[in-house]
Amino acid sequence: MTPPYAPPVPRSSPLSSDTPIEGLNPLNLAPSLAAEAAFRTACGSHRWARRMAAHRPYPTVEALLAAADEAAYDLTSGDVAEALAAEATAPLPDRGSLTARTALRAAHAAYEARFGHAFVLALDEEDPAQVLDQTLASLRQRLNHDEDEEAAVTAEQLRRTARLRLIRLAGSPDRAGSITPDLPRGTEPTWRRYDGRGRWTVPGRA
Repeated sequence: MTPPYAPPVPRSSPLSSDTPIEGLNPLNLAPSLAAEAAFRTACGSHRWARRMAAHRPYPTVEALLAAADEAAYDLTSGDVAEALAAEATAPLPDRGSLTARTALRAAHAAYEARFGHAFVLALDEEDPAQVLDQTLASLRQRLNHDEDEEAAVTAEQLRRTARLRLIRLAGSPDRAGSITPDLPRGTEPTWRRYDGRGRWTVPGRA
């Protein structure tokens, strides 16, 4: 089960790049089922993960994230429900006052009782105390939403969370490297370019 907000991305990790980075190669070269399983750690929708695996290879992190956004915007309500079912409430940060931690636990329970799924919030934050404060503030704000408002916000937070998790996966060769063991020497993907409008082209081909 994956946490409802993405772990912080190290500041040294590039958010996008014009050149491939090492962590993308295992994702690009993995067998389809292994790639889908890896992508489901970023978003629990099987359709999203299959689409991400089918659109490989990704020449850059920028291309990976563009494809992830496109796939996220096409999620149906059923896909979102499936992704949310794969989420779980994260453990409370080990910092912050007892009062704040108690309030956060109560707010999580109230949110899940009201909306019927885990609270999802994309945070790129390294300080556990700030994670606690920002999460509690967002919970309190979103508890005031009606179901339609919160459905829209949740879908957007799922999209952002998937991006952060993909950055972390692509930026961690040790994590991504376990996807495809013993790649044949000289195996290289055929690079395709994502045009941002749902189409993929291979440079040099009509």
